[in-house]
Amino acid sequence: MPGRIIDSAADLAEGAAWLCRAEPRFAPVLAATGPLPLRRRPDGFAALLDMIVSQQVSTASAAAIHARLVAAGFDSEAAVAGAEAGALAACGLSRPKIAYLHAIARAAPDYDALRHLPDAEVTARLTALKGVGRWTADLYLVSALGRADAFPAGDLALQEAARVLFDLPARPAPAAFDVLAEAWRPWRAVAARALWSYYRQIKGREGAR
Repeated sequence: MPGRIIDSAADLAEGAAWLCRAEPRFAPVLAATGPLPLRRRPDGFAALLDMIVSQQVSTASAAAIHARLVAAGFDSEAAVAGAEAGALAACGLSRPKIAYLHAIARAAPDYDALRHLPDAEVTARLTALKGVGRWTADLYLVSALGRADAFPAGDLALQEAARVLFDLPARPAPAAFDVLAEAWRPWRAVAARALWSYYRQIKGREGAR
């Protein structure tokens, strides 16, 4: 069964208060950034599409490509499964991302079942899909399923925010970041939201859609 779900501002406030007690260096960050954004989106194919589009591009570029896909009618599993590669490429998708989205759409995962599985099983099922790595699976857990303890350690914006906040010599690699984040259980997804907000504060741009 899934653990705690973040569904409301009250959930975030509870997690943020716990996080500040566990790691006091988050306190000034949260004081400066204000209430954390919920960062929830509907689960299902549309969420994965947005995440695949966002891989290795800026948030602005991802938003532009996503808007073109929606305008062209390529925002559903059935539409993407039947779309010609050239039509998807015209929206700004790279050849690998077209292959990934075709594979995911045609696999037709059981998204309803994912809602009821523990985080590790969700990750296993998602990463079995072509083009879905841990970063994408972790983002799905955080934003589409609202899992309170999911943590995308491979996210570059989170790594950079942690480097600055904790005065690290370099961005932590995912394995090292996982170790650092162990102290933030069972609210690691709240820590991720805090670090994304901190990234926006120090860099003046969004780190994730």
